[in-house]
Amino acid sequence: MQKKLRCLFLVLLPLIVGGLSGYLNMEAMSQYQVLNQPPLAPPAWLFPVAWTVLYLLMGIGAAIVCCSDKEGKKEALTLFFIQLAFNFCWSFFFFTFEWRLFAFVWLIILLLLVLAMTKAFSKVSPLAAKLQIPYILWLCFAGYLNLGVWWLNR
Repeated sequence: MQKKLRCLFLVLLPLIVGGLSGYLNMEAMSQYQVLNQPPLAPPAWLFPVAWTVLYLLMGIGAAIVCCSDKEGKKEALTLFFIQLAFNFCWSFFFFTFEWRLFAFVWLIILLLLVLAMTKAFSKVSPLAAKLQIPYILWLCFAGYLNLGVWWLNR
């Protein structure tokens, strides 16, 4: 039972972290629409939808790793928690503090952490690693948007 609760916690944790970040940055995020946007910038409603899916996939991947008996689990979960903390902080840098170039550099570090996490996940569970592919792709797209917003609004 305790293992199932741990797994459920890992599925919900990214949703909680993302929700808290969104709540704490809500006022600053509302100003995003008045910024000059790069081509391909999606409508505002897409961001919470996309992030909810990504947080679920991230959490499911972590739960699969956590429930595994294979070696490498500790390293993979450590990277999961570190990247989640970096993910949480990015919104503050980009939206609240308006440090958009710094946020881009932070996002590159986040992407590298997610790639390392995905590699560590793959050693424990190929499925858990594959579930991170949309997250990696979205971070690449977010990097494009982040850099574009910085460039167009400097």
